[in-house]
Amino acid sequence: MTNRGLAVVTGASSGIGKATARRLVGDGYEVIAVARSTDKLAALAQEVGCRTLTCDVTSDDDVAALAQDVGPQLTLLVNNAGGASGAEPVAHADLDRYRTMFDTNVLGTVRVTKALLPALLASGAGTIVMITSTAGQMAYEGGAGYNAAKYGEVAVTDALRLELCGQPVRVCDIAPGMVHSDGFALTRFDGDADKAAAVYAGVDSPLTQEDIAECVSWVAGLPRHVNIDKLTVRPLAQAAQYKVHRAPIWD
Repeated sequence: MTNRGLAVVTGASSGIGKATARRLVGDGYEVIAVARSTDKLAALAQEVGCRTLTCDVTSDDDVAALAQDVGPQLTLLVNNAGGASGAEPVAHADLDRYRTMFDTNVLGTVRVTKALLPALLASGAGTIVMITSTAGQMAYEGGAGYNAAKYGEVAVTDALRLELCGQPVRVCDIAPGMVHSDGFALTRFDGDADKAAAVYAGVDSPLTQEDIAECVSWVAGLPRHVNIDKLTVRPLAQAAQYKVHRAPIWD
């Protein structure tokens, strides 16, 4: 198998990050899977043969250790760590939840990118993939905190692409819509399985985490002069953030 270089995937212990780490190993990358859960990372390493590092993207020390582990050159960075917490209207906003979402989705992304950018530049053909969200394109009721965090991450992505113009690093924004992944909705609703299930109730074939991993693989595998600025990915049943068909589409 061709060695595609070194890749880092954050938030790799579950969901889109886990699927992406698995897919990139299959594509021929040496993958460093990064997350807070040591046990889940160990299971992933045993399954797919990737390297792992326990790392909280909100910690300066942890991210400095990640940069040390990566070394002088990095081919691909997938900034996936983040997530949603709560779905309260602004009138009942829990500011601690807002702070957590901003710290992980925005500051965590910036912290990791800043630390690994020298290695990406040194590779001569680096790629940064930001896993943002359609929540960063359109607000919706109960989503203000997550919307704000993802809008912020999109702004960072757009500014970074401008700043790196003329440098050998691509900056790609993949914005998933409704993805039925491991634990996203469950985490958002504090482990309430009924609320989590209601998000996908009646939806014919929401996206899977493997669908988004496929998108990452495609974007990263294009010729290095080709940059996919923004890729919005939704299931057929979701026409917009606020319009979801909840009945079978196919027999």
